[in-house]
Amino acid sequence: MFDPCRPYRCSPRVALRPEPFGALAYDFGTRRLSFLKTPELVRVVRTLESHDDVHSTLADAGVPEDRHRAYLAALAGLAEAGTIEPRAEAGTIEPRAEAGTIEPRAEAGP
Repeated sequence: MFDPCRPYRCSPRVALRPEPFGALAYDFGTRRLSFLKTPELVRVVRTLESHDDVHSTLADAGVPEDRHRAYLAALAGLAEAGTIEPRAEAGTIEPRAEAGTIEPRAEAGP
């Protein structure tokens, strides 16, 4: 269950590809594609790992207080899908893997 008082991170199985609307999130484990519908949500997901909890991530990302409820609901959905996951509490050591980035594929020549 999603708990915004805990620290989270983008799953190491997930690659984010920037798009004008936000980003595509592809989970290489489940082969599931999700949409992050705003650049602000992408910024929150990318910076989760550098904060002690979700609330401080939202504040640092500049999400207005009146939008926190909507962002928490979106993040709860991402947690349920496995796009984001809880990480070890501050002060504990956990293996770290970086989330990838999907690069555009080069077009094949004629």
